[in-house]
Amino acid sequence: MSAYCPECDAEIDIDSADAEIGDELSCSECGSLLRVANDAPLELEFADDDDLDDDDDDDDDEKEEDDVDDDSDDEDDDEKEDED
Repeated sequence: MSAYCPECDAEIDIDSADAEIGDELSCSECGSLLRVANDAPLELEFADDDDLDDDDDDDDDEKEEDDVDDDSDDEDDDEKEDED
């Protein structure tokens, strides 16, 4: 059975008996790291797509936390000015 690389469209032959969802392989043409996304029909996706999405989510969470911390610092500064 074969599938196509989402990067370069090269045909990749995979033994369907051995292919399981989540298995990773690399394209022999372009070297992209791929993951079996579906076994019937056989489909491949970029293996690092999920990792990138998770990293983006983590960055957003950190930014939100920083914004909250910045707001609380401003309130503390206002209270100190009132005391003076």
